[in-house]
Amino acid sequence: QVQLVESGGGLVQAGDSLRLSCAASGRTFSGYRVGWFRQAPGKEREFVAAITRSGGTTYYADSAKGRVTISRDNAKNMAYLRMNNLKPEDTAVYYCAVPRPGGIYYLSAEYDYWGRGTQVTVSS
Repeated sequence: QVQLVESGGGLVQAGDSLRLSCAASGRTFSGYRVGWFRQAPGKEREFVAAITRSGGTTYYADSAKGRVTISRDNAKNMAYLRMNNLKPEDTAVYYCAVPRPGGIYYLSAEYDYWGRGTQVTVSS
């Protein structure tokens, strides 16, 4: 079992930056990959970024490339999502999640564990 708790969301203005955090507990943190997804009102949950166990490899959605950085600190059992130059279309609930072993990182159906999410609202 893995428990995930996101934090760091809030109301910001366009152009601002935010760093979301994901605190993990349960299984050994360094033993699994971590992904971030987001879901805007009326839309499906979409992939944002993912990171491998060691943090050596990262993956990003096209919409996130250049503005978003995913990272992790295995010593602290934490994962992070740094978002720069936020836009109103980034408004969504952001979730961190853990995929099943071998799961395709950009497919939400491949993820077994989810946090409850943190709301990010970007005003124009």
